[in-house]
Amino acid sequence: MNRSFISRLALLPALFLVAACSKDEAQSTPAAGKPLGAVCMGATGVSRSKSPSDARVFFITPSDGDIVSGTVKLEFGLEGMEVARSGDDRLSSGHHHLIIDQDLPLLTLPVPADENHVHFGDGSTSTELTLAPGEHTLQLLLGDHLHIPHDPPLFSERIRITVE
Repeated sequence: MNRSFISRLALLPALFLVAACSKDEAQSTPAAGKPLGAVCMGATGVSRSKSPSDARVFFITPSDGDIVSGTVKLEFGLEGMEVARSGDDRLSSGHHHLIIDQDLPLLTLPVPADENHVHFGDGSTSTELTLAPGEHTLQLLLGDHLHIPHDPPLFSERIRITVE
């Protein structure tokens, strides 16, 4: 048999190891004297921090349908959790990612970093953005200390703005 085929076949059991995430299965692990957030393993094998059921992320400004000229001033809101810098692993915390003119990325992996996926790992809750004239969509996605969306993921409504 082909060695490549046998190697792939050996990986099959790992692909089927999907741990469901429930309150009973989430666990906290102390590290360096600080408690970590509850985590679950997704189908990708990446640990995902738990988010409280009442948490939400949203735009304070702009509003859906706004028409703006020049620089767009954005302000992000978060309820039920705290904003923390990337790398700061605290229970019920995360930082904002702004998704511009794109669908949400895969929610079980770290958020990409490019011109359409802007990271606010410094803990910022506002920014100014220059966009080309025309219609644009904006959406917020909260990521944990490793830029991985929480479980369940916290994302805002997608809003549309028009830049003149």
